[in-house]
Amino acid sequence: MIYYLLALMIIAVDQLTKLLVVRNMEVGESINVIDGFFYLTSHRNTGAAWGMLEGQMWLFYIVTLVVIAGILYYYHKHAIGNKLFSASLMVLLGGAVGNFIDRIFRQEVVDFIQFTFFNFIFNIADAALTIGVIMLFLQMILEEVQEKRKKNGKHSTFNTGK
Repeated sequence: MIYYLLALMIIAVDQLTKLLVVRNMEVGESINVIDGFFYLTSHRNTGAAWGMLEGQMWLFYIVTLVVIAGILYYYHKHAIGNKLFSASLMVLLGGAVGNFIDRIFRQEVVDFIQFTFFNFIFNIADAALTIGVIMLFLQMILEEVQEKRKKNGKHSTFNTGK
């Protein structure tokens, strides 16, 4: 259950930061945090990442509900006892729910984090989704290494939490 607190913390930080942006910045307004590198830029997105499928809210509702159900299924059936797998799924859950809340209540997602070396603006939920996917890939790599070592009769020095 501690992993649910991780998801809840991500959702809370995501929603709080979005609320601050909505209440204190006009859409399109940009605040220079680190000149030429990092800005807070108020942006709204009615699509998926990078504005894909703009305006297709019904599709995002369905996809997000399926993703959330999948995350919960894998968490309860396959991740219990595996720290990295559990954490990665809950980071994904936090990100998915964070943007889902926006889509339900605002009919758009609030984005505000802008680095000049990226050509897009994102939010805490988007960052959580990206980090969660990276964690899942790391989990898969570690499991593959463990399986190869088992197959070769060597004991793994990696501990994926199982």
